[in-house]
Amino acid sequence: MHFKLKSLFTIGLFAVTLPTIAKEPAKLEIREPEATTSIVQKQLVTGDQYMVAAANPYASQAGQQILAKGGSAVDAAIATQLVLTLVEPQSSGIGGGTFMMYYNKADNLLTSFDGRETAPQNADENLFLDKHGKAVKWIEAVVGGRSVGVPGILHAFASAHQQYGKLAWSELFKPAIKLAEQGFEVSPRLHGLLARQLNPGVMSMPVINEYFYPNGELIKAGTIKKNQPLANLYKDIAKQGIDAFYKGDNAKQMVNAVQNSKIAPGTLSESDLANYKSKQRDAVCIKYRAYNVCSMAPPSSGGVAVLQILGLLEHKDMSALKPNSEEAIHYFSQASRIAFADRNMYMGDPDFTQVPTKELLNKKYIASRAKLITEQDTKAVAGNPVGYLSYAKDDSFELPSTSHVSIVDSFGNAVSMTSSIEMAFGSTVMVNGYILNNQLTDFALSPRIDGKLVANRVEAGKRPRSSMSPVMVFNNDGSLRLVVGSPGGSRIIDYVAQVVIGVLDWNLSAQEAINLPRTTNRNDYTSLEKGTALEAIAPQLTKRGHAVRVLDLNSGLHAVEVKNNKLYGGADPRREGVALSDLTDKNATIKF
Repeated sequence: MHFKLKSLFTIGLFAVTLPTIAKEPAKLEIREPEATTSIVQKQLVTGDQYMVAAANPYASQAGQQILAKGGSAVDAAIATQLVLTLVEPQSSGIGGGTFMMYYNKADNLLTSFDGRETAPQNADENLFLDKHGKAVKWIEAVVGGRSVGVPGILHAFASAHQQYGKLAWSELFKPAIKLAEQGFEVSPRLHGLLARQLNPGVMSMPVINEYFYPNGELIKAGTIKKNQPLANLYKDIAKQGIDAFYKGDNAKQMVNAVQNSKIAPGTLSESDLANYKSKQRDAVCIKYRAYNVCSMAPPSSGGVAVLQILGLLEHKDMSALKPNSEEAIHYFSQASRIAFADRNMYMGDPDFTQVPTKELLNKKYIASRAKLITEQDTKAVAGNPVGYLSYAKDDSFELPSTSHVSIVDSFGNAVSMTSSIEMAFGSTVMVNGYILNNQLTDFALSPRIDGKLVANRVEAGKRPRSSMSPVMVFNNDGSLRLVVGSPGGSRIIDYVAQVVIGVLDWNLSAQEAINLPRTTNRNDYTSLEKGTALEAIAPQLTKRGHAVRVLDLNSGLHAVEVKNNKLYGGADPRREGVALSDLTDKNATIKF
């Protein structure tokens, strides 16, 4: 399930039909759970041997420690995520899922690991319908056991480590165990998101409430927080492997917590956990100018959409335009509209739904769609790449609580990994010190709309559509150029595409491209990042027909660039992440 890069770039695409369905929830920003808590300018970090960029300094440091010991990019990614589970619990963790892309330099191979959650065997298309057959309100869907999918991240890790790990499995758990037992400093972001009470389940579900509100008081930024239950579980998984998670006491406790949830009990069973399997998939790739850009195949909708945006913009001379100029943003928003129109119609789980991945990335098809980019803003309609598929747009919620890790190791291997528990603080069902996901709300809530089936409807064992878009860019000779990704719900697609354009078309460093003010258009309105220079061009865009909204666009981009045998790491100023390398202090005190 992986391919040689040379052949990949000649053929251009390596994924068969894969599905993920997309929809844009109306007025998503009203319940945007990953709001900006502060802006801290980041400096480009250089490295000679290795680099890790992640969403929290503790996590980056864990990855750095593993890389310093000669660990692979896969080893470092696992250690980094185990710490993120502890220190950034609102965004991702072992109770959720991941898409991990891996590049093996020695063999010139690119592959990916799909650790996306699955629907329990007892779930069906009526999961989120009320007694009248109508979709429940979003808050009734996301909180509690009903929304919990079978967590996949640890299974994906075990599979990746078995093939590409260099250090012992148990070694990868040491940084997280030590931190959980000795305590970590609660970050301003974690405190700030709790203070905003974005997820009502945190206040109403007893276990999570006690964890974040000990003795009824919200934990303050700077507080030293320990998590012994998680440390104990990590010790078991380190010693016994992932059976300690998917079977035995932890599995029983997880099932009990879901089935007996105070709010919306779910159907997760011990057999669901014992039978979970991650999948290794080929990446999807396109040629973009002098580069080869690769991303995650379905059930990610993000990979195909990012590549479509780039393919559409290849028909415009973006390099001749000033970064984030009125014209550049107009063309970008039009390309994004077109990509989202297709995404919203055709994406779903390829094991359950026919998804025309190859056809959507076909050069001739993209060229025909590029003709729809005009000088005025126009709503896009889904194309017809195969002529026989007829799906409805879905009404899922895709909430932007996610984390991204970019890594290059001392052997030249790389990982681009996006992971998530869905909404901030997930389902708020908490077991053994970690939070369970609410990823089932990434399915369409309604199985049929206007008489047509939704590709992304709930089905037993099925993976919900995702917008997670880990990306790797390669030079013409097959060498690695850029590793990047972001959290942000369905806006991830635009965030990542914008950085790729910034680096490849505008010759910006990864950090400069990450620093650019954000803009998105999910085939609805054009959003411009609040408090940035983009606000000034709103009138010009309005004249072009755009419905403009100025919003808090909270990306969490992390990137590693490879140039002239040097590594350059970038982290998003909108979050707490940092890039660390062999040239940065390995014993530095964590500062927020």
